[in-house]
Amino acid sequence: QQKDILINAHGIIENIGDGLSTQSKKDILFDKKNTCVSIGWMDIGAHFGDPGFEYREDLESLNEAAMAGGFTKIAPFPNTQPVIQSRADIYYVQNKTRDLLVDVLPIGALSVGCKGKDLAELVDMHTSGAVAFSDGNHSVQDAGLLMRGLQYAKIFDGLIINTPADKTIAPGGQIHEGLISVQLGLTGIPAIAESLMMERDLNLLSYAQSRLHAYALTTAEAVEAVRQAKKSGLNISASVTALHLAFTDDALADFDTQYKVFPPLRDAAHVAALKKGLMDGTIDFITSQHTPIDDDCKHLEFPEADFGIINLETAVSLSYQHLKNILSLEKFISLWTTQPRKILRTPIPKIAVGEKADLTLFNPNLDWIYEAKKIRSKSKNSPLIGKILPLRVEGVINKGKVHFN
Repeated sequence: QQKDILINAHGIIENIGDGLSTQSKKDILFDKKNTCVSIGWMDIGAHFGDPGFEYREDLESLNEAAMAGGFTKIAPFPNTQPVIQSRADIYYVQNKTRDLLVDVLPIGALSVGCKGKDLAELVDMHTSGAVAFSDGNHSVQDAGLLMRGLQYAKIFDGLIINTPADKTIAPGGQIHEGLISVQLGLTGIPAIAESLMMERDLNLLSYAQSRLHAYALTTAEAVEAVRQAKKSGLNISASVTALHLAFTDDALADFDTQYKVFPPLRDAAHVAALKKGLMDGTIDFITSQHTPIDDDCKHLEFPEADFGIINLETAVSLSYQHLKNILSLEKFISLWTTQPRKILRTPIPKIAVGEKADLTLFNPNLDWIYEAKKIRSKSKNSPLIGKILPLRVEGVINKGKVHFN
């Protein structure tokens, strides 16, 4: 249905109706045909570099990239230098982002230095505002540490996030183990490296009876393991990245390091299983896995190049491109709005009179070009530059602030 939304200077929805008009010449009027409005989009697990790697991405540029991508809330991973692992670190992120349009909800490190050896101060970070705990792109290899983390977090009903990847299976692995890895002569990372750790994590979760999120699933076996665990009543949730829905390992056939990500891009059969997992609710939401990398660490011989793709500005469009024929628009948008909020147990905004405006404006029928000169992130490591994408973000509104693309 078509309606007008009137938002006052304090960012509160004042009226919703037909034929509403602005009150003065100073008011901002947004009037574009075919524009849809939803509650603000949310992303979990983006990377940034403040402190330590500000030249890749600082909190201000992260905010700019998130706004351009349609996000009003992000919960980034703690892989900075030093990592986000204390009460002071949580306050640092909160204070630096308080006046920005995008709400930044810090995820605290699970282990000291994200090294997987000693538990970090989970309670201190929880009481300071950490929304979950994870070692981010460092998958927890020590089963005892993860078990203790799950048990400790249970005290305050906290959430542990882990990327299932057993790195002892294929040390130095570069891409998915399959035909392409054989053709390129690169060390492959087999699907069992993920499924083996997924089964381990589920066994630990069953023992601890806590809350666990499996981040960035890429294999059919791991999806099925989560499906069965949910049926058995375990408190498990899962996500998939837009990148793993959109690309297969065929993209790496020319040694293009821009497609080098971890976990690796898999083959078409695994991608199909991921889409099925979204359709039946096994996978709860989608993430950007935004990972800024500077040119000096990306434009190298394939084995030496860093893993990662920037994706905050393109994630929703990219995933929509590959899901629009199998999911309704409402179901698709929920994967970026209500679903991640439910898993983090953060408040879900309402589009109603008297509520704070936390909104994303977008046109699902309008294509756009991802141009290098318009990238808001400090880093430019993306294979999507110059590509045509569907679903253009028109703008975001949050905390009384407005941004139009």
